[in-house]
Amino acid sequence: MTQRLPLIVAFLLAAGHAASATPCWFEAQGEGRVAAIADARSVRLDDGREVRLTGIEATATTRQALTSLLVGRDIVLRSNDDTPDRYGRQSALLFIGESEISVQAMLLVQGDALVSAEVADKDCAASLMASEADARRQKKGNWADPSAIKNAESPDDILAGIGRFMVVEGKVLSVRQAGAMTYLNFGRNWTRGFAVTISKRALPTFESAGVTLKSLENRRVRVRGWVEGTAGPRIDARLPGQVELLGANEPIGVRP
Repeated sequence: MTQRLPLIVAFLLAAGHAASATPCWFEAQGEGRVAAIADARSVRLDDGREVRLTGIEATATTRQALTSLLVGRDIVLRSNDDTPDRYGRQSALLFIGESEISVQAMLLVQGDALVSAEVADKDCAASLMASEADARRQKKGNWADPSAIKNAESPDDILAGIGRFMVVEGKVLSVRQAGAMTYLNFGRNWTRGFAVTISKRALPTFESAGVTLKSLENRRVRVRGWVEGTAGPRIDARLPGQVELLGANEPIGVRP
């Protein structure tokens, strides 16, 4: 455990992450020592506080990776808001000691977590996506499994993971609006094929990011989110960062 942190930091710096660490350097919202790992996305400090790691979703290896990285270590919490959630947890990016690399980036570059796309700051979101992309290209951790990315043309495989956070790739065959919902359809059978849903109240977020949903027709994209549905699998996209143009190397909501 004493050697893993320096090795990960050295890798990130060698991969060019020294500059990309800066965008996630938000205001410090406190500090403490990690006493235990509460769950795959939360840690408990020695003063009893519980902190939720923002910006990531867990994989099968996240909890063990957190245990190796954090138990017994002093951390700094950084975020734009220190308001606790309804469970009393503070959400933040975590930094070990004086490290400029967030714990979230360390997990992502090792393939021990997925980007959740919940970070609103565009520069920080792009930095986290870059860390995940490094692991994906090198097939590290979670990405060593060929089934880590689901094929949009196999809706039954996606539906089997209902209630789970998934990453799905495929070609958007059509963009249709029905009532207050816009559908990105990946199958010709609209009722059984995979689709991404975007509610009317979320449209301004996409528009402010310069995203015209109709322009996604016939484009290959990578989508991330929680799978729901009955007849056909669905992922509800509330943020532009959940939809990534393949080959663009960035979420459609993140522009230079």
